Amino acid sequence: MKLHEFTPYRLSVLTNRISSLIARAYTDRFGISIPQWRVIAVLGEESGITATEVAQRTAMDKVAVSRAVQGLVKAGRVRRLASQQDGRVAKLRLTAKGQRIYNEITPLALGYEDAVLEPLTRVERGYLDAILRKLSQRLDSLEAAR
Repeated sequence: MKLHEFTPYRLSVLTNRISSLIARAYTDRFGISIPQWRVIAVLGEESGITATEVAQRTAMDKVAVSRAVQGLVKAGRVRRLASQQDGRVAKLRLTAKGQRIYNEITPLALGYEDAVLEPLTRVERGYLDAILRKLSQRLDSLEAAR
């Protein structure tokens, strides 16, 4: 096997490089890590979900999510609220401080996405989106079969 030709490796390296590029902008400005940004991004889209749901949506392990949430709670960026259905479960919400960070970082992240995708035509971007969606669906079915 040639690692540099192995698709999972190539995708992982590409993802890590893009995340690191974007992370430099928000780490310097807001002092948050990549896992913390992912938690903020998910909660910015949908508030009131559990850490387990955040882990599922970001494909991060529960320990990484837990550490990220702890840091965000300590910094006053995320708030934990006991679920009314099950007091053992905490729902997560961005605080006003967390929402401000989300509102400021989102345009930066989208700008970096545009810069990374700039060499692709609109048609190629559509193909890329379709390919990523197909691969994600395939992984869903492979995981369900396990």
